[in-house]
Amino acid sequence: MITRAAKFAEQAHKGMFRKGTSIPYITHPLETALITAMMTDDEELIAAALLHDTVEDAGVTYRELQEQFGVRVARLVAEESEDKSKSWLERKGCTLAHLKDADRDTKLLTLADKLSNIRSMARDYILVGEGLWERFNVRQKELHAWYYTSMIELLRELDGMPEYQEYVELCRRVFGGSKGECAGI
Repeated sequence: MITRAAKFAEQAHKGMFRKGTSIPYITHPLETALITAMMTDDEELIAAALLHDTVEDAGVTYRELQEQFGVRVARLVAEESEDKSKSWLERKGCTLAHLKDADRDTKLLTLADKLSNIRSMARDYILVGEGLWERFNVRQKELHAWYYTSMIELLRELDGMPEYQEYVELCRRVFGGSKGECAGI
């Protein structure tokens, strides 16, 4: 299933690139799946990590995912997908609200996705500094800080995992503040 999901995601994201870079987009789902695989050996969860952006960003339907990978994988992808018809602020607010009552599998998938994102931001922040925010549709660092640091509390049940600790540390590096300040938001 993981190999099929990787091939499916590669085809779905063909020709896409990470924001403001020439890095093929598929690197993000691959990294998200690798992070997920470090936290669990659940094949369906790892497959969902590979596929997590196919509906939101590549025009794949939930029905296609359900037919190809089953109900659980399609549901996990749905849990991680945002409604692009809403504004950035509305989407991020809905994601945060959803995570308050999300199950552990959804939180693992979210942590893997956001850790992959914050790793990219941390690397690029070293290279381009505050110019990093110009790559995004929403260019206010404070709004990105609100979103990413809000995840810290919402994912706290994963605190014993090294991936969670890395996430908290990278938020501190990218958005400033002490470890305690970041964790307290």
